[in-house]
Amino acid sequence: MRVGISGTHGTGKTTLAQALCAHLPGHMAAEEPYYVLEEAGYEFGFPPSLEDYRALLDCSVRSLSAPPLLPEVVFDRTPLDYLSYLAATGAGPSDQADAAPLRPACSSLDLLVITPITAETEQILPAAELPALRSQVNDMLLELVYDDPLDLWGDIPVLELTGPLDGRLDAVLAALGRS
Repeated sequence: MRVGISGTHGTGKTTLAQALCAHLPGHMAAEEPYYVLEEAGYEFGFPPSLEDYRALLDCSVRSLSAPPLLPEVVFDRTPLDYLSYLAATGAGPSDQADAAPLRPACSSLDLLVITPITAETEQILPAAELPALRSQVNDMLLELVYDDPLDLWGDIPVLELTGPLDGRLDAVLAALGRS
């Protein structure tokens, strides 16, 4: 199974990806695009610029599309994340992204998991940087996944994790038929 986890910063994506890999035999976590680019010498601004988010989007698409398509991968972030950051910083997703390479990359997923901001994430998880941007990205991400203006998700199941943090792993495993 290929699982993509999307959400704004500070919502527990990496923790969930690690837990999934520990519970799904043979699954590995794909390195987050930010770290891939950083290791390659890319220098990000703070806060990141539109160009930074475009680079992250391109890297995410390459990660999902890179041959060989690994059948058992958990992706900590998907193109949806970077489309949301672009939209939250004033760049419309249809203006910033050619949907042609996005569609096959996104369609390689068997499940898209959304980790939104919830009352519990705000109480339990550490405070995240750039709270206004975080909130805007959260709202844009939910809008983009459900409105799907670029027609990226098609028949891919979407699981929005709005329940308790300690139930997330079980919810994803159940959605994958692995409970």
